[in-house]
Amino acid sequence: MRSRSVVAVTTTLALGCGVAAVAMGPSATGAAGSLQQAELVGRTVLPADTFGEQLPSGALANAANGRTTPFPAQPVQGFSGVLPQADGTYWVLSDNGFGTKANSADFILRVQHVKPDYATGKATVVDLGVDLEDPDRKVPFPLARADRRLTGADFDLESFRQAPDGTLWFGDEFGPWLLHTDANGKVLEAPFHVPGVASPSDPTLPAGATPNLANSKGFEGMALSEDGKELYPMLEGPVVGDSPQDLRVYKFNLRHTRFQGIAFRYRLESAGNAIGDLTAVDDHRYVVLERDNGEGASARFKAVFLVDDRDKDKDGYADKTLLVNLMAVPDPNGIAGPKGSFFTFPFQTIEGIAVLDDHTLLIENDNNYPGSAGRTPGSPDDNEFIKVRLDRSLTD
Repeated sequence: MRSRSVVAVTTTLALGCGVAAVAMGPSATGAAGSLQQAELVGRTVLPADTFGEQLPSGALANAANGRTTPFPAQPVQGFSGVLPQADGTYWVLSDNGFGTKANSADFILRVQHVKPDYATGKATVVDLGVDLEDPDRKVPFPLARADRRLTGADFDLESFRQAPDGTLWFGDEFGPWLLHTDANGKVLEAPFHVPGVASPSDPTLPAGATPNLANSKGFEGMALSEDGKELYPMLEGPVVGDSPQDLRVYKFNLRHTRFQGIAFRYRLESAGNAIGDLTAVDDHRYVVLERDNGEGASARFKAVFLVDDRDKDKDGYADKTLLVNLMAVPDPNGIAGPKGSFFTFPFQTIEGIAVLDDHTLLIENDNNYPGSAGRTPGSPDDNEFIKVRLDRSLTD
């Protein structure tokens, strides 16, 4: 495991919501079931301008929100997955870097180590955790770096889980693939490609073959079964031929390391929506982040659903119950604003969720540094972590 120092540029924690709360109307629940009561019980912020390894980055990234490129170091940003640890810290996954395969070859892929302090509202980086690398040449296509450290030009990692044996599994959007590493980030075997699905960013796509999945619509969320024997990676977008509102959730057997078909199908509330993450509650229930593509004043739909794959109404899709409207979370204790106000999470991409206990969820945003400005127009978004408590058990 590499450990490098972190340079944090201190910013003032804004306690206001930044934009007015926008409540989702009745259509937000649709056939998905009724909204459960939720409230904000914690919030921490890692400043947007937090940098780590002194390795230049962003040479091909666009300048935005008052930040110029390239950067003299690696930004600590783009969190697309979160795994809470027993000591109260979080492992967080940075995705491909600056938004595309073409502009992210100088962004090193890593799992980073963050410590929240809910008393002060601030988060800090403990260390830069685990770099991903392929010294044994398991990846069968050329990599961007000669030293075989993985970059955002090689994979777009959007989800991760730790198996019972301590190894790490990552869901990727470029293939889409599943990537397997040891606990220190070394690739253990060739990536596992989902059968019958390919995106335009797949370097193994045969010449003349037609992709059937849009760019950036590969494995966005991924759950680990309660017994640790299966992964359930979820596509962010529909496969050609499927309904534009339908997303596939696959089953991957960890013992035999192979895909075992589609586990269930998830129906979006709107064909223009996307999912941000998927995690398991128990053998049949999951929580899913679903969102529109807006940010700030244009954000309208950001939500957490409880999903049951038993499909009790027999409509062919996993059943959904709306748990949290992230555009209007009650804040009765004044965690992030005046007591009794509503807190909003108005980010374009909200991509990490974890179940802390049967009443409490942890949710975090991908700030797309420096491109997203959902909290304050003209200022790059921070990395925010919020805890939301439900008044009903997830397992009732």
